[in-house]
Amino acid sequence: MKRILFLILLPFIAEAQAPSGYYDGTSTLTGYVLKSKLHQIISEKNINWHYGDLTNFYNQTDLDKYYDHDASNTTILLDIYSEIPNGSDSYEYTTANIVGSASAEGQGWNREHMMPQSTFNSNYPMYSDLFYVIPTDARINQLRSNYPYGIAKASTTPFYTFTNGSKINTNATAGSGYSGRVYEPIDEFKGDIARSLLYFAVRYEGKLSSFNFYNGSSAANDTSPLDGTEEKSFENWYLALLLQWNAQDPVSQKEIDRNNAVYAIQKNRNPFIDHPEWVNAIWSQTPDAAVPQAPSNLNVAKTSAYFVTLNWNASPDTDVIGYKIYQNGVLVATTKNTSVDIDHLLPSTAYQFTVKAYDNGYLESSESNLISVTTLPNDIFAKDLMITKYIEGTANNKAIEITNKTGHSVNLDKYRLSIQLYSGTNYYFPAPFELEGTVQNNETFVILNPNAELSCISNEQSKFVTAAPQMTFAGSQYLELRYGSQTVDAMGTKDMSNFSTLGNISLYRSNSVKQPTANFDLAEWQSHETNYCENLGILDATDVSIFSENDFSVYPNPVGDWLSVKGKQLEKVQKVSLVDASGKLLMQENNPFKNGNSWNVQHVKPGVYILKIDHRAVKFIKK
Repeated sequence: MKRILFLILLPFIAEAQAPSGYYDGTSTLTGYVLKSKLHQIISEKNINWHYGDLTNFYNQTDLDKYYDHDASNTTILLDIYSEIPNGSDSYEYTTANIVGSASAEGQGWNREHMMPQSTFNSNYPMYSDLFYVIPTDARINQLRSNYPYGIAKASTTPFYTFTNGSKINTNATAGSGYSGRVYEPIDEFKGDIARSLLYFAVRYEGKLSSFNFYNGSSAANDTSPLDGTEEKSFENWYLALLLQWNAQDPVSQKEIDRNNAVYAIQKNRNPFIDHPEWVNAIWSQTPDAAVPQAPSNLNVAKTSAYFVTLNWNASPDTDVIGYKIYQNGVLVATTKNTSVDIDHLLPSTAYQFTVKAYDNGYLESSESNLISVTTLPNDIFAKDLMITKYIEGTANNKAIEITNKTGHSVNLDKYRLSIQLYSGTNYYFPAPFELEGTVQNNETFVILNPNAELSCISNEQSKFVTAAPQMTFAGSQYLELRYGSQTVDAMGTKDMSNFSTLGNISLYRSNSVKQPTANFDLAEWQSHETNYCENLGILDATDVSIFSENDFSVYPNPVGDWLSVKGKQLEKVQKVSLVDASGKLLMQENNPFKNGNSWNVQHVKPGVYILKIDHRAVKFIKK
């Protein structure tokens, strides 16, 4: 029976591998450039679920069909902390056996973060990522605490030895200065754990420097294996351990199946299960001892009231992987490019900037030339991002639209969406949902609940899709956009019910409002009926004229029955929208340029129109 079931499953497994084109652009890359490309791929268009959703998902991702049970199993979970591969398990769990805590093994299971949640303060989306949040015995989970994985000391009696042979003892991993406790899993699952943690380092590359990567007073008691760098990510001893475990315990059928199952749920993949050879391609580098040369010709490309754009000539050294930007002598940004937008500045204020290059061994160059710049007293741009639409519809129809009118691209890694909830007699803020990536000037994007059924937008058309608490609002809650701990823009008023203004309604911000505010004012908004969502995610037509650059152009212009579009990577365009001068949506099509670069507009009346291509817009005339 097992053989028959396995053969039946083979076609499904083959079809569920990474879709064609998923890893496009990686074939010629190695080192940290490959890592950054993979970060880009697996971070786009994925779905972040609520922590509470994971319990049910484990029936799809973590059933034991490999050891004590076969493919017919639909209830028993696979727990890598207690599984005995060559014998009968001491206990087994179904999803119904979840518990909050336990005093001994076998009392129940709960959700284990392979990378401890204290690393990222339990913030979403990290908090509920299925690739490293797994079902394990509750007692072992508790005792592991936030200790790193490692090699347990063999010459002394372990503090704890568990029923499958895994143990907790003093760290004996080679090359480590950490002398605290570690959890050592059994050999069968060491590669699984290594590839999960390496996934974490890729998926959250842009945020690693903001995580809690130093959890002690010295290396001896620092329980975090992260080193604070985006590229290398881990301390040397820990990285060597992960590479060793990846090599010693190759990818199993269990991991392949789980990767496919998580992809079906989250819409992203663990690249090191699909391509385990990429582990060494990225991290098996031998840095040289030569300090890189400094970047040169640092200059100001653009000055505004709240930001400046800096450019410089690259360091000539080929092993340079990034640049550090200093504002008045303080590190304020890093980039892999030779230009950067420095924002959150004050008007009419003098600043000094320098730049340093760093290489793949993290050796830093000397400083570039110093430049001084004084910001303008005012300008036409918004000082920060703005919430521009709020949808509080029926059931899960929840959406937030945010627009960048700052005049420059914005790095989202320090932005958070936060909600105030009420329990008993207290108002409180749960852990926020962190944004990520970059939003271009004049780009409008949507944060959507994954279970929404709005008529005008889908999960695929939204920049962020999450079931985090921030996207389960019901009209009474105060909601805010933060930069770090600072409120940028807000919906509602703190410490009170806002249902009379935010319940069962769609709010669209008036075009006359040019700046975000921490003090919500209903007069800035136009009210619409429940579930109204016209033009959600589409920049208002009156704002398109201030686009300074476009990656696409329309020809001929004026156009006849067909318009043609010229630009890079047209085949990757996900959505095209046609909007008239009043902002009314006339036509919309997904994946319009898969087989060509033209679009039929023969039924459109003569006039001036805006073609929205993903998050870019181009004006044209229909004759």
